[in-house]
Parts: sequence; C-alpha cells; structure tokens
Amino acid sequence: MTTRRTANNSKALDAFMTTKFQIDAMLERLKALSDDHFETHPDEINWGHVGTLNHYASLLRQITDAAFKEGEHAA
Repeated sequence: MTTRRTANNSKALDAFMTTKFQIDAMLERLKALSDDHFETHPDEINWGHVGTLNHYASLLRQITDAAFKEGEHAA
C-alpha cells in the first residue's frame, strides 16, 4: 500500500511541477510584454488599448484573488 501511495504522490508531484513550469513561463512572457508596454507606443494609445489592458487585469485579478483568498474568495 505504501508503494502505491508513493507512486501516486510521485505522479502528482510531476504533474504539479509541469503545471508550475507552465505558469512560470506564462508569467515571464507577460512580464516581458508588460516591460514592452504591451507592444504599444505612448502616442498610439487609444481607448481600445485601455479596454484590452483592463480585461487582462480583470483576468489576473481573478487568479490573484483565488490564490491569495482575496476579493470574492476571501474567507
């Protein structure tokens, strides 16, 4: 029985780490995009850019609220 639990934990750990690496890669890409001002130039900014950025922020807020138990996920 112990062998089975160890194998299950090992598979779970592998799956966890795979997903963590995927998240890390996404965060790095988002950081690079943000550092590049989301591929916009200050003279080109319009309300469409603002809406898109607000949408991105809303999606990220959902994630951070869940991860940190804030907002609608607060205890």
